[in-house]
Amino acid sequence: MMNNERSDKVVGFKIKEYREEKKLSQSELARISNVSRTTINGLENGTITVTTTETLLKIAEALGKKVAEIFLE
Repeated sequence: MMNNERSDKVVGFKIKEYREEKKLSQSELARISNVSRTTINGLENGTITVTTTETLLKIAEALGKKVAEIFLE
């Protein structure tokens, strides 16, 4: 269980890290990716740990990253 919690935090940290590198707010990333700000916030802080492949692709594309760079360790 601890490993899953760590992985969730790493994913969230990577989304936030890449979002901040692009100087985007959560709301701006939500608009660009067409993913709700609530979902982005939940992924960043670890309260959402399961989402669709489509959502992952949208966020990665909006950040100019590959899904593996953000969501795989």
